Amino acid sequence: MAARPRLRHTSRRSHSVGGRPDRPAHPMSQHSQFRLLGLRRFAPFFWTQFLGAMNDNVFKVAFTSLVTYHTALFEGVDARSAAFLISAIFIAPFVLFSATSGQIADKLEKSRLIRLVKSLEIAIMVLGLAGFAWHSAPLLYAGTFLMGLHSTLFGPVKFAYLPQHLDESELVGGNGLVEMGTFVAILIGTLIGGELAGLRQGGTIVGPLYVGAVCVAIAIAGRLVAGGIPASPAPQPDLRINWNPFSETWRNLVLARGNRTVFLSLLGISWLWFLGATFLTSFFSYAKDVLGGDQNVVTLLLAVFSLGIGTGSLLCERLSGRHVEVGLVPFGSIGMTVFAVDLYFASQGQAPAALSGVGAFLAAPHHWRVLADLFLLAMFGGFYSVPLYALIQSRSAPTHRARIIAANNILNSFFMIAASLLGVAMTQAGYSIPQLFLVVGLLNAVVAVYIYSLVPEFLLRFIAWILVHTLYRLRRINAERIPADGPAVLVCNHVSFADAVVLMACSPRPVRFVMDHNIFKVPLLSWFFRQARAIPIAPAHQDPEMLRRAYDSVAQALEDGDLVCIFPEGKITATGEINPFKQGVQQIIRRTPVPVVPMALRGLWGSFFSRKGAPAMSRPFRRGILNRLELVVGEPVPPEAATPEGLQQMVQALRGDWR
Repeated sequence: MAARPRLRHTSRRSHSVGGRPDRPAHPMSQHSQFRLLGLRRFAPFFWTQFLGAMNDNVFKVAFTSLVTYHTALFEGVDARSAAFLISAIFIAPFVLFSATSGQIADKLEKSRLIRLVKSLEIAIMVLGLAGFAWHSAPLLYAGTFLMGLHSTLFGPVKFAYLPQHLDESELVGGNGLVEMGTFVAILIGTLIGGELAGLRQGGTIVGPLYVGAVCVAIAIAGRLVAGGIPASPAPQPDLRINWNPFSETWRNLVLARGNRTVFLSLLGISWLWFLGATFLTSFFSYAKDVLGGDQNVVTLLLAVFSLGIGTGSLLCERLSGRHVEVGLVPFGSIGMTVFAVDLYFASQGQAPAALSGVGAFLAAPHHWRVLADLFLLAMFGGFYSVPLYALIQSRSAPTHRARIIAANNILNSFFMIAASLLGVAMTQAGYSIPQLFLVVGLLNAVVAVYIYSLVPEFLLRFIAWILVHTLYRLRRINAERIPADGPAVLVCNHVSFADAVVLMACSPRPVRFVMDHNIFKVPLLSWFFRQARAIPIAPAHQDPEMLRRAYDSVAQALEDGDLVCIFPEGKITATGEINPFKQGVQQIIRRTPVPVVPMALRGLWGSFFSRKGAPAMSRPFRRGILNRLELVVGEPVPPEAATPEGLQQMVQALRGDWR
């Protein structure tokens, strides 16, 4: 069997990236993610991204509002199709040039590239100012296309920048802040664009000129902020750029498929864009035709949706324990389905004959259920997206990361186009907007089941995350010592039947467990651990052939670059004390010399799953819920220094007196 390419992790690097002294040894261990907003390696980038997203939406919303409600200002424009045309023009560069922009981001130093892109934004907005001042639809369409190009160039840089400047423990929090900031910027840009577009003085519409001036001012502010972004060395400066967008698009998609988990994560994110585009583009018709609300109600719906995304994105850092926790992805998809379906039921009833404002809308009690569904749908979307972005960043090779993100942008564009086609097809076929929401919610469940069947890691981590965080208050101590890439053997004391699940929830990567073959005779546990690709083992006196196959499987797993975990005691403790370590670990590393990582579980002795005072799982109320539980990880031991006696002493020291 050919060796699988080893995952490369790049977020752990020298603490002086870019020469910045603001990175402590464990930067997020005692601080909130908001601490990043005070650091130069994050703050200028965050505000550059924020201002760019806001400017996009000021420009697009103002242009869309003007051609919809003040069509007479623009010669030869069809108000009914203009909004769809503006959206399509903005998305077109993502389809055409994402592959090229990914190459550029991998080849050039990123802070310099960002400043070039932001300078381009100023020129584009000057063109837009002329279009608004002269009421020229062709100039504004050109500006829309160029702003799409600006976002296409910035996209790969955005997500490739973070792993170069954030540690693994900061990556989820940093992505959460960026996601939150983007949606807040979209909301602010929508409000500014909508308000300025219809501005009048003495009966004359002067809004377009103000919109153009504000867009230029925001672009200049973004360029000034970008000047503070620290240097980010190019991962592949000798890359030869392929300027053919079609062949390079195909090449990027093939490159993304090289890592199955990463590629399916890209598809998962693109599906979220499909779902989000369906809802966001339906808000105008939904508010008017279903809820009987005016334009201010549309703004309210968008605000609630944006706040939900921001809240979910920020909560990811706390829920994940500051690690890349893919267990949140199924959690997010379940919530999105539940609240999309409930939104369908909450939307039943006749809309009032006259359009109502925000006050009248909020006076109807059933509308609060609609707002709650939108907020929670978006919040669970944040739970879904942030871990996927962090996973892609942490598991993509640094030399190809920007092109992987470019592939993601390409897929996002195709999925957004598909969402538009589905919406048009269903509405023309006579289906209502709530029925569209119901179909998309149910499709989300089907897509989730399909993806989790292809990548069991997502579902297994979800089950482990739910169980551990429901029953215990889990604390990881020095978990960064678990290797982020490459093979290693993990050894741990064996306290209870829950040990493997706890370790699965704590590890940043999938773990291959070596487990007693009798576990595989229990139906539910057998399914769970077979999905986790656990390796069954039996003593030589019971089944020597199974023992041989187990050692062969362990050797192959290590050759493939996996983590393998064994419990060297060979059995669960009956006294709370560590049993003598057996020779299995020595046989493994003698055949495949890899580092050995000692670990200790503390707090499981006396739990429902341990054997304290009675057989395990026989006394359900032995201890209360949310007991404190710790995993302590020791320094990796070179294979030549790893002995059963030495490893046992290390695990004993890590465990201390607390069992």
